[in-house]
Amino acid sequence: MLLEGPRAYLLVPDLYTILLAGLTQAHLLSSWEASAKPRRFLGNLIGPALYTLIEASLEGASFFAAPHHVAYWGFALVIGALQAARWNSTSPLTPFVLVLENVVRASILFAMYAIFEVLTNGSHAASLANFFNDPSHRFVALATLLLGVSLALSNLTGQRHLDLLKQTSEQLKTYSEWLLGRDLLGKLIADPHALTLTRQERAVLFMDIRSFTHWCETRAPEEIVALVNRYYFIAEALLNRHRTIKFKLSADEVMAVFHTPQDAASAARELLAEIDVLLQEQGLGAGIGIHAGPLVEGLLGSGVKFYDVIGDTVNTAKRIEGAAGAGEILVSKTAGELLPELFRLGERREITVKGKEAPLVVFVLA
Repeated sequence: MLLEGPRAYLLVPDLYTILLAGLTQAHLLSSWEASAKPRRFLGNLIGPALYTLIEASLEGASFFAAPHHVAYWGFALVIGALQAARWNSTSPLTPFVLVLENVVRASILFAMYAIFEVLTNGSHAASLANFFNDPSHRFVALATLLLGVSLALSNLTGQRHLDLLKQTSEQLKTYSEWLLGRDLLGKLIADPHALTLTRQERAVLFMDIRSFTHWCETRAPEEIVALVNRYYFIAEALLNRHRTIKFKLSADEVMAVFHTPQDAASAARELLAEIDVLLQEQGLGAGIGIHAGPLVEGLLGSGVKFYDVIGDTVNTAKRIEGAAGAGEILVSKTAGELLPELFRLGERREITVKGKEAPLVVFVLA
């Protein structure tokens, strides 16, 4: 524009072509950055390739005689190679590559300045030494070099803070999933009010190891912990495969909340089948109780909050589990009536539980 004048420059497609090329490259590089394969080297060649394709078709072979067109390709290749070289942010060479990349970027200013000076004053093109005899040229060269180093250090600091933020974010996400579970955490992130206390119709499952306290009396603490850990591992892996809203592990007890009695009964069958294999090695067994009905669920507490379910449905499910023998699944009449035909209900029982005046009708889930 300085060489040809603003009016002449704005009437030719050069400016608009390079803007189109740059914006296209920026868009694709940004999109690929979030993918598993960022393709940074290839991405940095999109701009010069698109610009060359359009301009060379208009200008012909004279396009390649322009030094700034050659410089465009040169810088694109070098920056692309440097970006590809720092694909691994944990590599000890990454900071040095980042510094070098920023110095190269800043040197674009000096390269364009040098090209402009040569085009306006042919004597500068005699030799490199002749060009740097001019103190203003040395000043601009040093200024751009220091600018590149300054930007590099700033970017390096920013990148380290970003990496620390990502690491902290991942740790907080993991800790939050421990307390809430992946599904509930996802809902809470999408909507901060999603887990406010509300009344819902849910199915609640309890599972407990029979005679566990007596078994612990003759075992070393390390042996007890080893069994409980394996018990938790099996239960957690299985419940994660089902439509479990939330599950809680405490000592030898498992509590899980489901959308429907069908989900709870399906999970109960698999739980009993897999857990029994583990417990039978120690001469133990587990009992399961399922009940369905209204309850209140959501985040409880003021400072430290935790997700829980409260109501008679929860208490009743716990009482039913207490009446189940080792290897049994007891389902309340309420929950049983909501199960489809593929779940066969066996023996009908009446159990007396604490807090209930009338006996509870339950069925053994076959």
